[in-house]
Parts: sequence; structure tokens; C-alpha cells
Amino acid sequence: MIALRLPPVRRRFVLALLVAAFAASACEKPREPIVVEEGTVTVQNLTDDEWRDVKIVVNHHFAGGVPRLEAGGRLNAPLSRFTTGFGQQFDRGRQSVFKVEVTARDSKGKLVTHTWGGDQTK
Repeated sequence: MIALRLPPVRRRFVLALLVAAFAASACEKPREPIVVEEGTVTVQNLTDDEWRDVKIVVNHHFAGGVPRLEAGGRLNAPLSRFTTGFGQQFDRGRQSVFKVEVTARDSKGKLVTHTWGGDQTK
């Protein structure tokens, strides 16, 4: 092993770096399945199963989605792409996001649901 051939001072330095790297990765914040920032909704499939018929609903009214999201996959969607049943687009200048709901079916047909934000009255 290379670390064993190093002088004692360097060996301690390399060991300290390894311990620090391990501690930093252990303290890493877990990833969230839904992230909303800078006008974009990001949905991550953190499971080992493909999701099918993925539906995303913003603030109870604005909808979007994709036919499938691979295991470990990620979907980035601008808020302006979400529309109501009447074709109105989400307008960041006039609205803010308070809730995002994601529903899908996994490869076994089981319902998958995730929610971001709080529930406000419709």
C-alpha cells in the first residue's frame, strides 16, 4: 500500500484526509425526491424500480408528467410547462409554489406518492 511507504508526517496527513472525507460523506444530507428551486421542479426516482405514468401537480391545479422515469432517474421541468385543465400556464410572476404532488406506479403496479410543501386551502 502506498500510504505505508510515506514518511510518518505524510502518513498522518493522508490518514486525516481520509477520515475527514469519510466524516463529510456520513454527514451528507439525504436527497429529497422533490426539489423546487429557481422556477424548476425536479423529481428524482430514488428507488430501484422504474416509475410509470408519472403525474406532477403543482398547487392543486397545474399538472404535468411523463410516461416513465427510470430507477435512479431525474426529471427537471420548468414551472411554466405546468398547465391547468383549461390550458392556463403557471406564472411565476403572479404565483408561488406551495405544494407539489407526485404520483406514479412502480414496476409491480404499486402506487408511489410523494409530496413537497404544505397543504393550503384550494
